[in-house]
Amino acid sequence: MPFAHVRYHLCLFHPTLYSRLMRRLVILSAILILATVLITSGCAGRERPNDRPSGSMLSNLPFVYKMTVQQGNIITERMVNQVQLGMNREQVRYLLGTPLLTDLFHTNRWDYIYTIRRGHQPMETKRLTLWFEDDQLVSIEGFAQPDPAAALAALEEETVVVEVPDWRDDRGIISRTLNAVGVETED
Repeated sequence: MPFAHVRYHLCLFHPTLYSRLMRRLVILSAILILATVLITSGCAGRERPNDRPSGSMLSNLPFVYKMTVQQGNIITERMVNQVQLGMNREQVRYLLGTPLLTDLFHTNRWDYIYTIRRGHQPMETKRLTLWFEDDQLVSIEGFAQPDPAAALAALEEETVVVEVPDWRDDRGIISRTLNAVGVETED
């Protein structure tokens, strides 16, 4: 019976049995690969809007400090009120600063964008778009429109009064002593 074992091994390597076995292995591996691809791609296909990675799960807790993040040009309504249609680019740049976005294909358009996220609050965005023709400001679009009356009122309110304190005798102890004795010092 020692040859029965050899016969069994020889049957496994018979050409028809071997080809059938290999064909079944190839089909089985193709099915497994296809099933794995379908299962793993099903998880990635689900989109979640407004779901951005926010770091740690703990960062959404109310007692976790999130610093205020500001980006862009800080543009106030007071600054916009000083802008007037017909100004040239240099005058506008002096009042509002260099624009955050300048488009190479639309050189007549300047975009000022300001975003701020305060702690756990949603992000606030302010956008101001200026249009130029022949180096003159022709249009303003965005969160604020210029109000010349408000600009004049702000200038009138901006009167600065500086109070100069009375002169105090802040001379040093040696100068005061010499003056008390009667010796004049040069100040």
